Amino acid sequence: MESTELPRVLVEEIVARALVEDLAGGDVTTEACVDPVTQSRARAVARGDLVACGALVFARVFAHIDPTLVVEAVTPDGARASGGTTLWTVTGRARSILMGERVALNLTQRMTGVATMTRTYVDAVPAGSATRITDTRKTTPGLRALERYAVRTGGGMNHRDNLGSAVLIKDNHIVACGGVRQAIERARGRATHTCRIECEVDTLAQLDEALAARADIVLLDNMDTATVAEAVRRARATGALTEASGGITLGRIAELAKAGVFAISVGALTHSAPAADIGLDFDP
Repeated sequence: MESTELPRVLVEEIVARALVEDLAGGDVTTEACVDPVTQSRARAVARGDLVACGALVFARVFAHIDPTLVVEAVTPDGARASGGTTLWTVTGRARSILMGERVALNLTQRMTGVATMTRTYVDAVPAGSATRITDTRKTTPGLRALERYAVRTGGGMNHRDNLGSAVLIKDNHIVACGGVRQAIERARGRATHTCRIECEVDTLAQLDEALAARADIVLLDNMDTATVAEAVRRARATGALTEASGGITLGRIAELAKAGVFAISVGALTHSAPAADIGLDFDP
């Protein structure tokens, strides 16, 4: 399992940017209605079953607004929680809590939603299978670090983080370059010794060409399960890893894992995960 640590330096910039967006004009409602000396305690409560994610982000939102606020993580990231469970609490000046409420919930609801969906896909992998569930680069602009952390928190793993972290030759690269072999050979001549070369293939003929050109990983795009199983058999003879992608649904995870793919990449983990329902309830 990959590390689920979320570097604080990445959180600070995202939180600061979100608060500037929400508080650029101040908070006229809170300033008008709430006495500056009023103290309160608020609880972030799950409204349904979920996998908690975002304790650090929740805390940093309120720390940016008011360092005197006290935040407690009641439910650790990665833990399953049912409706009614308190995830995090924040105590201190009511004005400060209200000013940070929306940003704190927007970010953690998104993260928790991704973690919850990821756990569902991970749980669909048959027991004893070594197949891993990974995300893709289909992330929300500006929030990739948080969404990638949420995938890890849900038990999944991350694909390449950005365009510079690995070679992934896609269908349009192949068309623009003139063929699978040409693309792989050019990439091999340019890539560093620490960089693997992955090539997307749509057919078994393309697969054979990619394997002959010594691709390290082959991405099996939109193949039915029988074709995936044959592709895995051919790839194993060369030592290349296989990744299934495209048209991946929850119902196909078990059969693809049984076909023996090394990884199943699921764009839906980040581009289609619904935000978790979390509310911030003030104690009376």
